[in-house]
Order: sequence, then C-alpha cells, then structure tokens
Amino acid sequence: MTEQMGRVVCDITISADGYVAGLNQTEEHPFGEDGGDGWGDKLHAWMFDDPDENRAEVEQVAAAEAVIMGRNMFGPVRGEWDRQWNGWWGDNPPFHAPVFVLTHHARDPQPMDGGTTYHFVTDGIESALAQARAAAGNGDVVILGGAITINQYLAAGLIDELRLHVVPLTLGAGARLFEGVPPLKLEQVKARAATSVTHVTYRVLA
Repeated sequence: MTEQMGRVVCDITISADGYVAGLNQTEEHPFGEDGGDGWGDKLHAWMFDDPDENRAEVEQVAAAEAVIMGRNMFGPVRGEWDRQWNGWWGDNPPFHAPVFVLTHHARDPQPMDGGTTYHFVTDGIESALAQARAAAGNGDVVILGGAITINQYLAAGLIDELRLHVVPLTLGAGARLFEGVPPLKLEQVKARAATSVTHVTYRVLA
C-alpha cells in the first residue's frame, strides 16, 4: 500500500461567532466591518502582536507545499482582469509555494519573488485541488480562505483537517465559516489557549 499523499488542511482565523470577515468588504477595507480598521487588525492581532507566542501556528501555514484561495481573498478585482492585481502581499508574498486562485476569468500564471507563483484556476474546486496536490507531492495543501471557498471544500468532503484560530470578539454578521455546510463529524486533535487566541485543530471524519 503506497503512502498517502499530504493532507488537505483549512487554516483560518475566526471570530468567536464564526466569522472570518465582516460585512461590506472593499478594497479600502478588505475585512469589512471587522471590529477594527477593516484590515483584520483585531482578527489577526495574534499573529502580529504576539508572534513569539504563536510562532508554531504561523510556521504550520508556511510549511504547506501548495496553497488554495478564492478570488475574494486574492483581491478586490471582479470580472475580467482589467488591471495587473498581484494580491495584497507585495512583490514577495509569504507563501513561498504555488498558490491556486479560484476564479471564473482566465489569466496566465504570475510568478512572484520568493518562490510564490499564482495559478488561476477556472474549472472549479476539484481541479484546483488536483493541481495543488500535484504541486505539493507528499506535502500538505492548505486552503486559506475565504469563507465561501472553505465552505465549498467542506461541503464537498475534501478537507482532512481544520485548523481554527478563534479570537475573543464577535462580529454578528459577515462571511461565516460553515455557512451552508452539512453537519460534520469532527475529532479534536489538539487545542491551545494563547493570550489573544485559542488554536483548535479538528480532524474531519465525515
């Protein structure tokens, strides 16, 4: 029996009531009405205000051999690619791996500094996952967001593990994890409380 390929892991920060972003996301406020500056400063404070305390969780994301994200996470451009948008992360994005962006509009691959290349996938979540798996080899594929993308993969039964970073604030509305997803059977793998976040890992059983 051959060794199984790497896992498909969702890794995302959520509010205590399950939102990954607030209402009214725009280019000026990509996280919408997020209880802070619209750029996720409160949601993602655990990464930047307490980096040493949460280094292991940040390094888990960086260890992925391939990344999948939705177009809404990649950027605010809608419809045809009418400008050369290359993500929110500058010339040297933090992924350092192939990134597969779900979109309805074709675009040539976009190499960036530091080993990241954006690949634009127009034929659905299964195709993006197949391409990401091929790129990752025996390594993990991480699905980073947004909520709609993760929910599609969860509903299709394609995620092996959920790594959730739960922060102590509520948003009340916005883009919510598990929206429209059938009931899941989860096994808790580990949990760790830090100063400004609780890290919980679940294995998705069914």
